Amino acid sequence: MTAAAQQAAAAQQAAAPQEGVRRLRAGVIGLGWAGQQHLAAYAADPAVDLVALSAMEEHLLARFGEEHQVPGRYRDWRQMLAEAELDVVSIATPTFLHAEMAIAALEAGVHVLTEKPMAQTGEAAAAMVEAARRAGRVLEVSFNHRRRGDVTALKTVIDSGVLGDIYYAKTGWIRRQGIPGLGTWFTKAESAGGGAMMDIGIHMLDMTLHLLGEPGVTAASAMTHAEFGPRGRGGSGFGVSQLEDGAPFEVEDLATAFLRLDGGATMLLESSWAQWIPEDLCYVTLYGADGGATIEWAGGPGNHRITVWTEVEGIPAELSPQVGEDRGHAGAIAEFLQAVRSGDVAAHDGSLALRRARVIDACYASAAAGAEVAVEG
Repeated sequence: MTAAAQQAAAAQQAAAPQEGVRRLRAGVIGLGWAGQQHLAAYAADPAVDLVALSAMEEHLLARFGEEHQVPGRYRDWRQMLAEAELDVVSIATPTFLHAEMAIAALEAGVHVLTEKPMAQTGEAAAAMVEAARRAGRVLEVSFNHRRRGDVTALKTVIDSGVLGDIYYAKTGWIRRQGIPGLGTWFTKAESAGGGAMMDIGIHMLDMTLHLLGEPGVTAASAMTHAEFGPRGRGGSGFGVSQLEDGAPFEVEDLATAFLRLDGGATMLLESSWAQWIPEDLCYVTLYGADGGATIEWAGGPGNHRITVWTEVEGIPAELSPQVGEDRGHAGAIAEFLQAVRSGDVAAHDGSLALRRARVIDACYASAAAGAEVAVEG
């Protein structure tokens, strides 16, 4: 069993579907790493029938179709939507395809879970939300990192009131070197919509807003830089990567932003694919009136830390909350399926992810203008 399948099986604890629960017919479009996490989660759910896969790569269709005994295998995703009689579909393709595929699926009556980022622009994301509302179907975006055990533990601490009113947050995902797919769709402006901020900064934005209780973001002041990618440096391997002919590096490899939040709180957000630092680092640090907290993970697996600073009866105290398991993509898929079965489509129409997309739009607009930009409501 693959690691993805093991994680999915662990997240789907129930040995059999509850009596009366209707089985759902699921499909997956895109069979890269993210798509593999989705199909493993569906395959591990005893109340789901994984009936269709779509990808351009014939070897991946054959491999995962055989591994999970999926009867429907399509190179044409439109044909899959027309023939497979799906209830739900996951979209794990390059960003520029998300809106077109999601809207087509929603119009076909299928509930949709798409990978992050939601779309390459806020305008495209808004069109997805409108399609979900017209169709009366669930639209969700898979922000898998908010399902980490340390994030869940910190959310519990915050909701208990230990930190008091939180007025300042610092968050970021910075890499020593890790530009994905130099010369591919990842580094082309039209297909990706942006670079490090769009790819991994969006995770930290989502995670931090989730921890803070979903305050609105009112304004952004941001800057972007491209120092490694244009020289063919900073790729996922070591040394200099060969850029494809006719595929210049068109996005940023580092971005920083200062965000104003409702109620007067502020956030600093940074993201980089390549930067002169000792090792990769992800972090969220929060400062409240009654305490502070941080979660960090650096380097490889297991290097995770969560710490809370406060006072207990006037005495300074450092707390280490208990951390549960990481639920990752399997957790995101389980919550998506729960939303579908609940029938509460109004609460799951993609609006939350659209708000993230609007913030990213404002960050790029600010970087281009060299001035603070209001976030569209």
